[in-house]
Parts: sequence; structure tokens; C-alpha cells
Amino acid sequence: MRILIIDDEPVLQDVLSTLLRREGFQVVQASTAAEGLRQAEDGEVDLVLLDLMLPDRPGLEVLKEIKGRDPEAVVVVITAYSSVETAIAAMREGAFHYISKPFKNQEVVLTVRKGLEQRRLRTENRDLRQRLEGLGTLVWRSQVMERVIALVRRAAPSRSNILLTGESGTGKELLARAVHQLSPRTDGPFVVVNTGSVPTELLESTLFGHIRGAFTGAVANRRGLFEVADSGTIFLDEIGTITPPTQAKLLRVIQEREFIPVGGEQTVKVDVRIIAATNADLPKMVAEGSFREDLFYRLNVITIELPPLRARPDDIPALVNHFLRRFAEENEKPSLALTPRALDVMMGYHWPGNVRQLENVIERAVVLCPGDVIDADLLPREVLTPQAGPAPHLPADGVDLKDAVNAYTRALIEASLARCGGVQRRAAQMLRVRPSTLNEMIRRLGISATEE
Repeated sequence: MRILIIDDEPVLQDVLSTLLRREGFQVVQASTAAEGLRQAEDGEVDLVLLDLMLPDRPGLEVLKEIKGRDPEAVVVVITAYSSVETAIAAMREGAFHYISKPFKNQEVVLTVRKGLEQRRLRTENRDLRQRLEGLGTLVWRSQVMERVIALVRRAAPSRSNILLTGESGTGKELLARAVHQLSPRTDGPFVVVNTGSVPTELLESTLFGHIRGAFTGAVANRRGLFEVADSGTIFLDEIGTITPPTQAKLLRVIQEREFIPVGGEQTVKVDVRIIAATNADLPKMVAEGSFREDLFYRLNVITIELPPLRARPDDIPALVNHFLRRFAEENEKPSLALTPRALDVMMGYHWPGNVRQLENVIERAVVLCPGDVIDADLLPREVLTPQAGPAPHLPADGVDLKDAVNAYTRALIEASLARCGGVQRRAAQMLRVRPSTLNEMIRRLGISATEE
């Protein structure tokens, strides 16, 4: 759990931070309103301890801004005994509770724990609302995923085919289920076909069915999965692996809403929405001639790209908590908790296997944990000691270190801005720096960027 202390008294900062760290919490500090608001924006904060007397802005204004950004934020205000009326006014503005100076350590710890419990309950309620809305077990907190979900909500009620793109392990099947659940077809079947795992010679029979005697081993008629999915949705994962003959039959299903089973003569009509997914570069495959251009455009009516986990670090704490609760319950270890150090390690890892890899790491840690606390030593070696990249090329006559560092920094910043549509705040999240720091680097390096 991450707690932000906003207070301009160094002694009080030290007392509170020492007390809370001793209780196992991760603590970040700020001595001004401006710095505190930056801290709250730059990283996920579970609770804020806010002094109402700050040097640059009234504490009530800071409270209103924090609650305006995140209505579910839990804020505990700190006030002098003579200013209890102000604290009560703060509670009317949404503060969770107040602590009067001088305070007792146990009072602080108890109030913080109650506030964190409220945060946990709010999070669980939000997750429940998402499931009731048809979003299944999707978990997110980042703005980049919020835009993905907003697109899903808009696209789901239509009949249009959808193409999901993104790296392996990002959750494309979960997103496809969410589209189905939010569509008018929610009462119909949702059929999953991993086209990459079905042998080529059996794929057509799997999709379209066959007639008895159509080939060796076809001892009875068999319905294909398109017929099984009638009035519902079919999810075709790894669509880039299907062969040209099967691509042609799939195109006919999309265009005519009918197909002929293998070995048959009668057409079968179906009403099926297709959601396809791939981690391959389909436009490149079209250019190379390995994927039909007309099929690509039929599938690519609405494209939804799932970003890799490294591009949405704000989702990592929420996903960790989700998987921790699930696997703790499955393994009958309901009191398990994660140390701040373990979360810090996971926040700093690049997750090449994305959400699927994170899920496996948490399951492993839960199973191997001998007590009630999961620390960093229970994480796999590759997470604790990620491999370094390839050694840089060093010319025989040497290199200007400052120019080389600036060139590499420029390349990273430009790549992050391109990935985030030019929005500096999101690029700063990817690069693990404050937005103000990134803005200064952009100006210093003369990089063209928006001011968002």
C-alpha cells in the first residue's frame, strides 16, 4: 500500500513516514501542495495524509483537486486542535477522516488502516460493477486502458466485425468476451477457436463441420463451430495462421453469411459476429501475399489495439491485487499480503509476457509462500534480475558520451510520445519520470511535442 504525506513540517514528515514504514507501508512525501499534487498524479496512491496548513495553497483547495481527479481517493486531513471546524469542513468536501495535532501513533495507524480498508472495499465494488456491466474479469486503472474500454463500449452494440491486435498475453480473449457480453448477442453462444493450435488439415472441418465419409475418420456428420456460434459470437484467435484456402472460405462466410460443410453440397446459413485477434503484422502479410487483402479489410472494420503491460504501468498494482486475491482464495491463504519491496520490483520489470506472465508470477509466489507475506525473494529470477540489452557499439576512435546519452534519451522520448499519441503525461508514465521532468527534457533536447 502506498501512502502520500503532504506536510511542510520536516519533523512531522519524519515521524509519520517512520511510523508508517514500520507498519509495512510504502511512503512518499511532499512538502508543498504543488509537489503533493504531482506525486498524486505520477503514481498510484492508496491514501493521502494531508496537512490543511500548507505554504503555497490552502489544504482545502488541495483536497478538492485530489477528489476532482479521483473521486474515490481516500484523504485523511491533519489539523491543529484549534482548527477542528476546518477539518469538519474538509470532511464535507470528501475527506475520509481527520487527525488533530498532537496525535497518538496508534491513532494514526488505526485511521490509516480504516481508510485503506475503505479503499479496498471501493475497489472491490468497482470490480463488481465492471463484471455486472459485462466486462468480466478485466482489470485496469490506466488512462490508456480506459480509452480501450471506452472503444469496446461503443463498438460492442453494433454488428461489425472487430480485429484485436497486440502482443501475446495482453488479454485479447478477455476483451473479446467483454465485447460479446456488452452486445445484443449476450444470450447467444461465445465460441473460442485458437486457429494456430488446430492442425491445418482439420481447421476447415473444425470451423465449418463435415459430412460423414468426407475424409478418412469422418464416421458421422459433425457441426462446425460457426454453426455452434449461430446467433452469437465466434472469436478467432491467431487469425494470421490460417491458410489461403481457409481464408477464402472464411471470406465467403463474412460476405454471404453461409458456408458448405466439408464434403457437403447444402449451404448452411448462420448469423455470427466475428472477433478476430492477432499478434502478427497483418498489413505486412497482405503486402507479402500470405494473407488475403479482401479478408483483411472485412475483418478490420473496427480495430482495437491492446497495449503491452510495460506501456500501462498504472495497471500493475491493480492486476497484482486482483491475482493475489484470486490465488490466495484458491490456495486457502486468505491473509496473504505483498510487501512494498516486491511491488517495487514488479513495477520496474518490463514484462515481455505481459499480463499472462504477471498472473503466473503471482500464482507461483502464492503457492510457494511459507507464511503470510510475499516478499521479493519469492519472485522468479528473471523478474529480480532482468537481462540487460545488447552491449552498445563503441567506435574504435571513441564517442562523445554526452552526445550518445542525449541521442539515446531523444530516441526513447520520441518512441514513447509516438506510442502515446503525443500526450506527455502518458509518455512520462511509460518512462517512469514526472511529467514536469519529461517536459524539461523535451525542451532541452528540442523535441517537437504537444503540451498535454
